[in-house]
Amino acid sequence: GVISPRFDISIRDMERWTTNLLPSRQFGFIVMTTSGGIMDHEEARRKHLGGKILGFFF
Repeated sequence: GVISPRFDISIRDMERWTTNLLPSRQFGFIVMTTSGGIMDHEEARRKHLGGKILGFFF
């Protein structure tokens, strides 16, 4: 799905957004735009980057 408006999320809010948007911890991705480029939520977490949610899929 597409998220509109594109909500800002910080590192500390990422777990809450993941729980709300994805059906399971084992699968699904939140696509984000960050200062480091477009990436999924797991890569953003590894790089310690927050950003804006573009959408999600599972």
